[in-house]
Amino acid sequence: MRFLFGDYSLDLGRRELQHGGALVEIEPQVFDLLVYLVENRDRVVSKDDLIASVWRGRIVSDSTLTSRINAVRKAVGDSGTQQALIRTIPRKGIRFIGDAEETVASATVPLTRPAAPSSPLRQQIHFCTTPDGVRIAYAEVGQGPPLLKAANWLNHLEYDWESPIWSHLLHEIAATSRLIRYDQRGNGLSDWDVADISFDAFVRDQETVVEATGLNRFALLGISQGCAHPLRTRFVTQSA
Repeated sequence: MRFLFGDYSLDLGRRELQHGGALVEIEPQVFDLLVYLVENRDRVVSKDDLIASVWRGRIVSDSTLTSRINAVRKAVGDSGTQQALIRTIPRKGIRFIGDAEETVASATVPLTRPAAPSSPLRQQIHFCTTPDGVRIAYAEVGQGPPLLKAANWLNHLEYDWESPIWSHLLHEIAATSRLIRYDQRGNGLSDWDVADISFDAFVRDQETVVEATGLNRFALLGISQGCAHPLRTRFVTQSA
């Protein structure tokens, strides 16, 4: 199935958004939100509708919801001021108001891009709360010896798992290990609107995930900023 509106093509089967024939980079969750708005363009959808359908009932902060709506608008060349395609209805919700034509997707040659690996592995996303009240999103996937990946800036649990950049590495690790990842405060699926952005806060985020997952002895993987995330001495780790 495909929706056409303006110069945009929204292909549900391939999970692709194109503008003038060029692929638009869009995060998986933002894509799902856009699809939901287009499919329900005949009505105003509320915040509760979005949470129930796109987030499957998980608790979502207002800042997270606003950021995803803004990302959808940006993907289709709209804005909160212009609102040519996505209109905010005060105290009601939002509605896709563009003229969308529903067609059957043709068997055209796909755009060339690195493909994410095909894998039966499915990560499970959960949330935990730090001592200062920040909700941290973490994901678990795979079986085997536990391996915790320390967060680094601009992680996104869902996007990284499907990204052609990171997905191959993550799937390889999860094939033989219990892989645990999390989005630190300020990015990804964790709370964005937080008061404390500091090294100590990042360490507390990691400690909270360790406690929530019941880890005792585990390998710790640090990439980029994550290399500077030591755990408190009460946790036993193996260097990775």
